[in-house]
Amino acid sequence: MDSLLSWLFSSQEDELYILDLMAYFMVFMAVCTFFSLLFQNVPYGRYASSVYGFPVNVKFAWFIQEMPSLFLPLALVLWTSSAKTSLLPNQLLIAMFLCHYFQRTLIYPFLIRGGKPTPFASFALAFVFCIYNGYMQIRYLSHYAEYPGEDDFWWKTVISYRSCLWLVGWLMNIHSDHILRNLRKPGETGYKIPRGGMFQYVSGANFLGEITEWAGFALAAHSIHSSAFAIFTTVVLTSRAMAHHKWYINKFEDYPKSRKALIPFVI
Repeated sequence: MDSLLSWLFSSQEDELYILDLMAYFMVFMAVCTFFSLLFQNVPYGRYASSVYGFPVNVKFAWFIQEMPSLFLPLALVLWTSSAKTSLLPNQLLIAMFLCHYFQRTLIYPFLIRGGKPTPFASFALAFVFCIYNGYMQIRYLSHYAEYPGEDDFWWKTVISYRSCLWLVGWLMNIHSDHILRNLRKPGETGYKIPRGGMFQYVSGANFLGEITEWAGFALAAHSIHSSAFAIFTTVVLTSRAMAHHKWYINKFEDYPKSRKALIPFVI
């Protein structure tokens, strides 16, 4: 892996420059995505359309498209030489990223019950994004990110505490997915109103969990790379939450009136 990267980049300065450009480009794409989603829902699940390519089995799609965000970072950590991976702050941040994608790649897809096929275009774009983001996040954290030592005030009060926000979001996301999976009893079909957990307050509880998760990660990592990911995630998942909320209201006459789309008591 070191040989490949040294062939691609003439120096560490060059690679860091590319990593920074990748982050700024992700922010630019977040802005473009924001405006495009004002007119079109993300084509997946109940919004899927044959216009975006042939259908891909949802379990297969989730497993394959998330793989690069787990296995590419693992390769970067295990098969490259960097003193940064021996530092506790870097280790924690890398572990946060890998923990999410371990669950998303090796557990979540195999728990899906039913689920509509994913259009090929959505599947392919997600796969490319996971390669792009997996490399950008973990290469920066494993090779370039510098944080104070584990006994430093900054480490104790900033990185460790902000990591708790990531944990809250991660648990919220997993719990919300559990609620959604168990809406229907064996043999039942059709859509139901999700209840319990953060679904008591918002229609997009699973989306709120993931947004919170990556916001905590960005605050702890304190870099343009993590911030770009958090911004992009927020744009895409906010759009999904708003679309789901509108769909639920139109679908169910008895949908809770006090429930908001994404932020409890606000929107």
